Amino acid sequence: MAQITLGGAPTNTNGNLPNIGDSAIDFQLTAVDLSAKTLSDFQGQNLVLNIFPSVDTGVCATSVRNFNKTAANLNNTSVLCISRDLPFAQSRFCGAEGIENVVMLSDFNSGKFGKDYGLEITDGAFAGLHSRCIVVINTEGSVIYTEQVPEIGQEPNYDAALASL
Repeated sequence: MAQITLGGAPTNTNGNLPNIGDSAIDFQLTAVDLSAKTLSDFQGQNLVLNIFPSVDTGVCATSVRNFNKTAANLNNTSVLCISRDLPFAQSRFCGAEGIENVVMLSDFNSGKFGKDYGLEITDGAFAGLHSRCIVVINTEGSVIYTEQVPEIGQEPNYDAALASL
């Protein structure tokens, strides 16, 4: 389990992110059109998983905006923005912000993605939500970069994540 902070207060996750070199864990998440998306839907592409508690918070929204700007210039790479927000909220955010270059995915049904990837917050005010993380998966389906952001209110290291590609 990883220990992180929320506003300086210690909180925990249910596990640890996958190890570098591990095969990515399959998932089933819900897209804004309510279709199911799995890891195999992105086969042969690099993936940047931008994972966060809720798009309705400032830092989470900023991470989506930043990756949206960058994603337009990435070759054979999809940026998946993943939270427990309802797909309707994700869609509303993208429409209001003009977000078109990332794929918004929701883990609202079961939270299985968060549990499987070891990033579900287990205590404190955000219990049940995802911690702020980045996981980068290469075209062969292997994890090549991870970052568990230590303080939920901090942005991830965008440059390091993209440099791993």
